[in-house]
Amino acid sequence: MTLHPSRPLRALLGALALAAALPSLAATKLTIAVVSLDGDPRHAPRRLEKAYPGHPTGRAIDGVRLAAEDSAFELDAAGIALEVRDVVLPNAAGLGKALAELKAAKVQHVVADLPAAELRALVQAAPAALGGAIVFNAAADDDALRGAQCAAHLLHTVPSRAMLSDALAQYLAARNWRKALVLQGPLPGDALLVDAFNRSAKRFGVKATSTKPFKLTGDPRERDLGNVRLLTGSDREHEVVAVLDSDGEFARTVPYATQLPRPVVGASGLVAVPWHPLWERNGGPQLSRRFAKEHKRPMTGHDWAAWIAGRAVATVLVDLPKAPVAQQLKALRGGPVAVDGFKGPRLSFRAWDGQLRQPIFLSHVDGVIGTAPLDGVLHPKEVMDTLGVDEAESACKQRP
Repeated sequence: MTLHPSRPLRALLGALALAAALPSLAATKLTIAVVSLDGDPRHAPRRLEKAYPGHPTGRAIDGVRLAAEDSAFELDAAGIALEVRDVVLPNAAGLGKALAELKAAKVQHVVADLPAAELRALVQAAPAALGGAIVFNAAADDDALRGAQCAAHLLHTVPSRAMLSDALAQYLAARNWRKALVLQGPLPGDALLVDAFNRSAKRFGVKATSTKPFKLTGDPRERDLGNVRLLTGSDREHEVVAVLDSDGEFARTVPYATQLPRPVVGASGLVAVPWHPLWERNGGPQLSRRFAKEHKRPMTGHDWAAWIAGRAVATVLVDLPKAPVAQQLKALRGGPVAVDGFKGPRLSFRAWDGQLRQPIFLSHVDGVIGTAPLDGVLHPKEVMDTLGVDEAESACKQRP
């Protein structure tokens, strides 16, 4: 026997179905654009395969798409449909055309997966081209972008060099490994890493016993510059070897190859990173598994920086669904909006330079052995501001 619902019940079921359908029918459609560069040397296939610690192993679009999926329920409840748009610049000259297309699509939230020079060009052009925009830097760790080259509408989800080196120096000080032999490469990025390390070492009481140059070269006259045992053999005072290698190729040869039995830190060995796929607390395993299942690779720090940028956009849209983008920016940068990054505390952006406050993982290839700020490190207002440039030190003068 077939049962037929009564007329009142049919009416109620129909009303409930209609109510469930209305939010999706009336959803406000918004778009996040992820801007990257075709031929970006950081994303060269052979380089991605090497997966050096602290370097990207894929494109930011993967993390932003996962963030949109993770935010779908709360966005749907707020009546928002969020689309992720992949924008790949053919070259730096293609920025103008890309921005014109984004303006036509009414895009006002941009995640940048760009080298520093191309990021600066985007930041300079985006507000006027898009009628106001928030740009999230998910790739470039340059301290200058948080300092003299900062911008009011630029927020950073990837940690700065200063934050990473402060995390490492805090750990060395906590372990009482205060004498470091520094190995420095010949690239401009290596010099910036040394500057950041020296600043952090002074800040937390670590001493560089000596700084020695290394070089990867096939020239037999310079082969001593690539010999780890020779580079680490003459200085016998050091308690730890800090290898500062922005490229990563030399650093991978240093652990277990030093003349004296010493731990290696910096670009290999013990590394400061914003995310590790083996982080086992605060919902980290679930996030890492979702990313690995969808993208067939482990989630790294750059992926997390892209993911948290997408989450920040979703969070401010849910909290302030009717607010103009200028108000959203103020709510994020030093305002009340905070984001759950699966690291423990809710994360907020600093008012003075737009940097996302965040714990930093001290890790090796097989796991996380500590998080910074470390226990015992103090700050008069916010302990996470012991990582990176604090307000009194900041050269950034731009405010939204």
